[in-house]
Amino acid sequence: MANKKTKKLTPVQQQYQQAALRRIPPRPFVKNGLRAFLVGGTICLAGQGIQQALIHYGGMNKQQAASPTVAILIIVSVILTSLGVYDKLGQWAGAGSAVPVTGFANSMASAAIEHRSEGLVLGSATNMFKLAGSVIVFGTVAAFVIAFIRLIFR
Repeated sequence: MANKKTKKLTPVQQQYQQAALRRIPPRPFVKNGLRAFLVGGTICLAGQGIQQALIHYGGMNKQQAASPTVAILIIVSVILTSLGVYDKLGQWAGAGSAVPVTGFANSMASAAIEHRSEGLVLGSATNMFKLAGSVIVFGTVAAFVIAFIRLIFR
């Protein structure tokens, strides 16, 4: 496809594109991957530590500690988002900060904070669920399909 676009360009435009491509700095894949691994791993390690603390000090079993662990991670993510820390962490770590629970909480909180001046319902709630709506719908449909398949094969 890129060749088709360059064929329509004049020779001067093609020379400019080639010169511009030579000036693009190389992407630091290893550094970005290491940062993402460290931050994502640290978030997961923190979640595991919270779960182990709930099991040891809270007298819960692994299954009982799962939901409070997720809730604590969500609360911490929203607090860090509201303080502006999570966004800086996301810029530094890239995909590592998008660990499912905390990344989803960050994206919802960011949308709510960004649009709060438009009002509670039409600002925060509406824009927050523009992003989250598709995830919630897909999760609900996937859960229904899996439950239906499980019901059939029982």
